[in-house]
Amino acid sequence: MPISVMIIDDSAVVRQVLQAILEQAPDLQVIGVASDPLFALDKMARQWPDVIVLDVEMPRMDGVTFLRKLMAERPTPVVICSTLAETGSETALLAMAAGAADIIAKPKAGLRDFLQQSAAELIQAVRTAARANVNALRPRTRPAPAPAPPRHSADAVLPAAHSHAMARTTERVVALGTSTGGTQALEHILSALPRVCPPILVVQHMPEKFTAAFAERLNQVCAVEVKEARDNDRVLAGRVLIAPGGRHMLLKRSGAQYHVQVTDGPHVNRHKPSVDVLFRSVARYGGRNATGILMTGMGDDGARGLKEMLDAGADTYAQDEASCVVFGMPKEAIRLGAARHVVSLERIAQVILQNQTAVTAR
Repeated sequence: MPISVMIIDDSAVVRQVLQAILEQAPDLQVIGVASDPLFALDKMARQWPDVIVLDVEMPRMDGVTFLRKLMAERPTPVVICSTLAETGSETALLAMAAGAADIIAKPKAGLRDFLQQSAAELIQAVRTAARANVNALRPRTRPAPAPAPPRHSADAVLPAAHSHAMARTTERVVALGTSTGGTQALEHILSALPRVCPPILVVQHMPEKFTAAFAERLNQVCAVEVKEARDNDRVLAGRVLIAPGGRHMLLKRSGAQYHVQVTDGPHVNRHKPSVDVLFRSVARYGGRNATGILMTGMGDDGARGLKEMLDAGADTYAQDEASCVVFGMPKEAIRLGAARHVVSLERIAQVILQNQTAVTAR
């Protein structure tokens, strides 16, 4: 059976081009198009699609409102196809937090050429969305307060000026990789963390220019500091650094202190940033002082890097199938024997806090 698709976009040109692109794939079938969600609901009442391709800014009902309604009443995989602009990107991120499976960024000018050039990406996004765990896509309620972290000295809040204290403050690091379904999962985890927690490095597969808005939004809703990483940023307790879209992020060490290197380079596993690149650098410079966590996502990026972390003495985790939107990356890590533990999304914040003192315990 082909994957049935509904296209919702207020531009007739975009609807025409999207339909032509998707119908090139023999396993996809466009069962309807609509100029806004209200028209779409009338059509979907007769035949419900497997996947919806959804614009964000539309008349009568915007895409975010429709997405929230959809996920509350009848969860269905949604691929956002949104104009790439400063305000639009923030709106698209809100949509992903509401439960969208993936996002395809589109410019305001040259839409027809852009969409045709992005045909393979769009088709793959729809195929991946069709396999998504819709229950995991449901927006989660605000998590209950996390358990109190282990007792710390004042160094964990305000490092002393001498080098030895600084080294102890920055010695532990958590590396986290994710892809499809990761934006919503990351918000769930990071918003559950207190201000005092280990430094966290994140690779989330996301288009260029979206990671800055994503980090800014997380910074607004989390107690920890969240920022898009810049080259030579310090790795500090209570700080989360997110790899910028279109650049790789690596952990580096200078004496007793960690910092990140943000650099260009080829795509690795078809991704830039790549989880494997981050995890390999953490294995080299963090070793047994590090924790690696591989979460929901399509493909196998990060699985080999997680195995390198395990071999270097790090504690390693993979998200379980039931709580993943797409059980691809964690599944491959488990197959390789890279994950020492398999945990649900609900437990990952607790795992991060427990691993503040895990080095001395191992």
